[in-house]
Amino acid sequence: MVSITNVNGLMHHVRTCIPKAKLIPAGKPFFCLSSEDVRNTHCCYEDYCNKIDPLVPSGHRKDDETPSGWGPVELVAVIAGPVFLVFVILIIVVFVFHHHQRVYHNRQRLDMEDPSCEMCLSKDKTLQDLVYDLSTSGSGSGLPLFVQRTVARTIVLQEIIGKGRFGEVWRGRWRGGDVAVKIFSSREERSWFREAEIYQTVMLRHENILGFIAADNKDNGTWTQLWLVSDYHEYGSLFDYLNRYTVTIEGMIKLALSAASGLAHLHMEIVGTQGKPGIAHRDLKSKNILVKKTGTCAIADLGLAVRHDAVTDTIDIAPNQRVGTKRYMAPEVLDETINMKHFDSFKCADIYALGLVYWEIARRCNSGGNGFLFLFFA
Repeated sequence: MVSITNVNGLMHHVRTCIPKAKLIPAGKPFFCLSSEDVRNTHCCYEDYCNKIDPLVPSGHRKDDETPSGWGPVELVAVIAGPVFLVFVILIIVVFVFHHHQRVYHNRQRLDMEDPSCEMCLSKDKTLQDLVYDLSTSGSGSGLPLFVQRTVARTIVLQEIIGKGRFGEVWRGRWRGGDVAVKIFSSREERSWFREAEIYQTVMLRHENILGFIAADNKDNGTWTQLWLVSDYHEYGSLFDYLNRYTVTIEGMIKLALSAASGLAHLHMEIVGTQGKPGIAHRDLKSKNILVKKTGTCAIADLGLAVRHDAVTDTIDIAPNQRVGTKRYMAPEVLDETINMKHFDSFKCADIYALGLVYWEIARRCNSGGNGFLFLFFA
């Protein structure tokens, strides 16, 4: 290696050989780097090749040249980039904070401006008293919206009691009483909205239809939960009940009669100032019927139900993608020949499904006779 360095006009010559171990990095060692204005270095690998005289460096930079390293644009980008990023993050944090504050104050103002909320949720009232008062003195469509939200946000979930394609069912506690909380997944928002809408139909409440309490969407910060709160029945569905127990003839009649009573109330149209439209279930099966402590049935899961407007003779069909259970479908539903514009067609399909439910109940009836096993259950 031979190099010449200009230090304040004095030239320093170096001629030497560098050990191979110090040639780092390989191919372009640091020792061989030159600077046109200060140092000129020449490296070679033959014998006596450092006899040459390299060009003398000028000792100063040209005016139009910039120093090695980052230029002004790169320096500005490196400094301004992180500052801008921090500024954007601060703006987002402030926006989210003000949004939550605004929502909180709106809820507080709603509670202060509407004294009926305190009246409805007085501390000495249980959930059953509240639902009974509002269902008998009002329109029969359930609790007001703001009361539903208040109830839903004070429920404490206890344990999961079921799962399905829609989501999960939990047992919850509210003021010492048990409630059932059906939590829909976010992709089932249409089913949740439809079921809540049907349950709040005027004059729908009936002892053989699952008692609706509240519906609310709860945002926990990471995802949204869609809640549907209803009465809790510890025996669960009719399907589970019949798998666990046999029934007497009296019990069979009670189950069958109560299921028919609930379905008849759904189908019935009530004409009046606060009339009720006819409703067809469309997914009636033993898993969608609950068993109460009294040994009677309560029809549930109205997410696929349709309503009939007697004035315009039109049918309100939900625009969701769910379909019923094929095992309980009437033949005209399976082969798609059902008249979708005729409400009685939907009622007939419900009666067909009810007949299959009756068959399930009768199969578990202990009448004291000899047992018989159907071939398709062998």
